[in-house]
Amino acid sequence: MKKIPFFKMNGSGNDFIIINNRENIIENTVEIPVQEFVRRVCKRRESVGADGLILIEKDENYDFRWRFFNSDGSEVEMCGNGSRCAARFAFLNGIAPLKMKFSTLAGVIEAEITGLNTVKVQLTKPKDYKEEIQLDGIELKASFIDTGVSHVVYFVGDVESVDVVGIGRKTRYHEYFKDAGTNANFVEVVDRNTLKIRTYERGVEDETLACGTGSTAAAVIAVLKDLSDSPVQVITRSGKILKVYVEVNGGEVERVYLEGDAMLTYIGTMIDEAWNY
Repeated sequence: MKKIPFFKMNGSGNDFIIINNRENIIENTVEIPVQEFVRRVCKRRESVGADGLILIEKDENYDFRWRFFNSDGSEVEMCGNGSRCAARFAFLNGIAPLKMKFSTLAGVIEAEITGLNTVKVQLTKPKDYKEEIQLDGIELKASFIDTGVSHVVYFVGDVESVDVVGIGRKTRYHEYFKDAGTNANFVEVVDRNTLKIRTYERGVEDETLACGTGSTAAAVIAVLKDLSDSPVQVITRSGKILKVYVEVNGGEVERVYLEGDAMLTYIGTMIDEAWNY
């Protein structure tokens, strides 16, 4: 029987399997491709179940590097909620100190443990901001920004009345974004410092309880549109609040920080039946 130890963690309801792969336990234990392994163990009701899986690996220049996979097995550049969980995992396991840096496909992320189970991360600088894009077949006005991964943001009057899955899926696969696709966020401005958000996530292919990079995208665009003032509290679908700090200089975003919970749900050991079914 083959075994792999793991942590199950969640950030604002976005849940992840996290594995210490610094000694190549995946390569030495799993005989199927890593993408297929991820797809199987993230499948709810049949295995551990999660929105995504994170591998913590060695890095020559930083405290560690990560590989992040969505539940469909696709490897992507960044995940805001996952980055907080990865940072707390690294701290709890003696891999990194209270303040740390780790490498991702999106760039280097700085993180700090700010409380018992809260983490603040400085995300990579947002790019490719488009105040308004026209998506054929979708009536809502769309904005776009890349906060480590691509996000469309729709500002709506009532976020509870939106067809998140229907419009989200249509946006995700829209020809405007070609093969890569995008995430879709529906945002209601509550007041100058508060937003409510619902997100359809690429790779999960459904609405999730929270999305860190999506909440960041919403807050950044709201600040740039002068709809909000930093720091912005973003109320996620789970009811948890993410705080986004946006530093703007001359109309350009200089730095962005995301702060929120990183909860340890349980520590376990998965056996090979978890991925060999």
